[in-house]
Amino acid sequence: MSAAPEPVRIPLPEVMTGPAVRAVIAALGAAGTEVRFVGGCVRDALAGRPVKDVDLATPDPPERSMALLRDAGLKAVPTGLAHGTVTAVAGGHGFEVTTLRVDVRTFGRHAEVAFTVDWRADAARRDFTFNAMSAAPDGVLHDYFDGRRDLADGRVRFVGEPATRIAEDYLRVLRYFRFVAHFARGAPDAAARAACAAAAGSLGRLSGERVRNELLKLLAAPDPLPALRLMAETGVLAAVLPEAQGFERLAALIAIDDGDPLRRLAALVGARDGGLAQRLRLSNAERDRLIAAPSFDIAPDTTMPALRRRLYRAGGATTIDATLLSWAARRAAGAAAPTDSAHGALLAVARAWSRPTLPIKGRDAIAAGVERGPRVNALVSAIEDWWVEGDFAADRAACLAELRRRVRAGEA
Repeated sequence: MSAAPEPVRIPLPEVMTGPAVRAVIAALGAAGTEVRFVGGCVRDALAGRPVKDVDLATPDPPERSMALLRDAGLKAVPTGLAHGTVTAVAGGHGFEVTTLRVDVRTFGRHAEVAFTVDWRADAARRDFTFNAMSAAPDGVLHDYFDGRRDLADGRVRFVGEPATRIAEDYLRVLRYFRFVAHFARGAPDAAARAACAAAAGSLGRLSGERVRNELLKLLAAPDPLPALRLMAETGVLAAVLPEAQGFERLAALIAIDDGDPLRRLAALVGARDGGLAQRLRLSNAERDRLIAAPSFDIAPDTTMPALRRRLYRAGGATTIDATLLSWAARRAAGAAAPTDSAHGALLAVARAWSRPTLPIKGRDAIAAGVERGPRVNALVSAIEDWWVEGDFAADRAACLAELRRRVRAGEA
């Protein structure tokens, strides 16, 4: 009789072995219940990537998990009891703890679940093979669907039948392309591709917020273009982002940017009004960036004083966006190296920019004899324009002298 194979043990990063997570695991396992790491933290630990969120699973129902955590003196937050999820707080960090589950009914957007004690059954309801892995606190890997090999081979593969997994939650189509952007190498899985294409017409059921989250995560990949082109080929991109036409501009931006997903979205869709932002449920700040970033051009012959004026009026973040997008547009059009050099110098100034403060205030105008009211604001605004046009060179004494000159000349 042959010996059982040695278990595979993966190295766990400090975020999965530190005192906070150890305290949570000890509390949940106090009565002998098995506790494992699940989902993305296992995948990323195995891939040698930074682990952001540490998620745990247990066969215990959520009420039992909360009682165990509280008995150990830890905070337990009931973040989703109906779906078996609580958040354990230890050492200032939150750890999501979920009871093992199976789907009872699915609706294309969410599922009705029942709790189980079967680790494999819980893994079988997950989306992709490398997301269905779990790991014991000592690093022993539990891999029911060959996710380790898929991860090593750069293959994004659904657990079971792709169409079935997608019908459970249509967001999995966008998650597929997001994971393709971050993990895939080589040709896409044929069954997954076909199932995503077949489901493209159903993506209108997804909320704008869920679409937004997946698109921005996809665009944050080192090179999201292959995944985006695959989305276009399958009809998925047209279903969720028909405005996406700027592939060449995005390709040029990827070569020079820092991976900011909202800026990449602006490159992909070009200048837009607020309609797209509203559809994707962007925050007000994101909406303003998406609209403002492509709205003005930073030409390679822009002078440094003109750039500083733009920085003062538009702000550093918007001007950096505009500089990179202007640079990318010219690279996409075949501009030569001098454009790269000029835009690179402009970008360096924009990134180092610290907004100066106007050396005078309204009280200085009042002290100079201007009556309180709109005339004060108008005069200070005029001095500010003069100071900006002078490339911020005037100090307080020079600004006061100009203010008094205008008062004497009756310009106030």
